[in-house]
Amino acid sequence: MAPGGNAPLARAFGESIWEQKKMGQIVDAVIEDERWAAAGLEALAERAARAALGHLGLGEAGFEVSLLGCDDARIAVLNGEFRGKAVPTNVLSWPSEDRAPEVPGAVPAPPDAGDPELGDIAIAWETCEREAEAAGLAMQAHVTHLVVHGVLHLLGYDHETDEDASLMERLEVEILASLGVADPYCG
Repeated sequence: MAPGGNAPLARAFGESIWEQKKMGQIVDAVIEDERWAAAGLEALAERAARAALGHLGLGEAGFEVSLLGCDDARIAVLNGEFRGKAVPTNVLSWPSEDRAPEVPGAVPAPPDAGDPELGDIAIAWETCEREAEAAGLAMQAHVTHLVVHGVLHLLGYDHETDEDASLMERLEVEILASLGVADPYCG
């Protein structure tokens, strides 16, 4: 087995951390809750981020995403600090710059390849697990969706208006389909 091995979620998608590092890693993961390490979050997030960037024609640009794998208590603190809502949520994102287009439903301009840092994402174990169970989804499918969702936020996509939500959801469905993950908005 290659260094890094294959964690359970990574095995589900057939790609090891070692293979990803050889290709040029996109995601820099900080694991605060060890359940994420045991589940293979780093490899899963790498594959999801790579698929999102590749789908948008940004796969070879050398972009970077920081990811925090935490628990509900930690994400509630972050949600309180940054959004004024001190409650757990599934995923938060902080783009390194505002890339949102001014016109609702418009495609954001691509990020500057000279500045590789796209921003930060945090994802909470208990909320993700609870949502996956409630929806009857495999944890890896739900987490893949949330990482794709977070990466799209870093790139300037949003769901604040119907037009923006339609564009973002369409991209999520297309990206997830390329990874063999079913449409999360169907059903």
